[in-house]
Amino acid sequence: MMASTTPWTETNAIPRLVEVIAQLRERCPWVADQTPGSLVGYLIEESYELVEALETGQGDQAGLDELRGELGDVLLQVVLHARIQQERGNFDLDAVARTLTEKMIRRNPHVFTPDGSLVEGAAEIGVDDIEKTWQNVKRQEKPARSSPLDGIPAHLPALIMAAKVSARVHGHGSVDREGHAREHELGDMLLNLVEETTRGGLDAERALRAAIRRRYGT
Repeated sequence: MMASTTPWTETNAIPRLVEVIAQLRERCPWVADQTPGSLVGYLIEESYELVEALETGQGDQAGLDELRGELGDVLLQVVLHARIQQERGNFDLDAVARTLTEKMIRRNPHVFTPDGSLVEGAAEIGVDDIEKTWQNVKRQEKPARSSPLDGIPAHLPALIMAAKVSARVHGHGSVDREGHAREHELGDMLLNLVEETTRGGLDAERALRAAIRRRYGT
């Protein structure tokens, strides 16, 4: 059985975390019993808790502490899933990080050359062009996907799915960084609509999912 030999320091926090998860998989019955399937619910819950921390915190030190903790909880899920795959002889956390690094380099040719070095001189490029390049490279990576809707998770919440499907089919412009007032009005409109459907005994989530399927066949 592997013994811990790495003392924790500020500079080796990630390797120490990986080691701690490995020890828990060996020594803690509850952690050892977890599978990719059994962890799905925890991953979803932790992701929503992180979203809440991002939207409500960061205004003071307590909010930043909460955000740091929630980021850690999501990181735990990544490290634990990678550890399980390592035990199965598939891949480890280094492979996950390496794959992500290669993808970010490949999809951002305005910043990186193919070998990962920085592009000489900052090219003038707009957000729209960056998004188009990202999508073009993504299509090259996954040539088997024939529809722009391929790859959209079936279990996304209906409103998020509707926005993603619409963006894939119709495209979208640059992010409006000054659009808070418009989002405030949109939020009120959506809330009013949901309240109206609820009073009428209807399920807004189910209705929107059905509408997406009717219009886009997803």
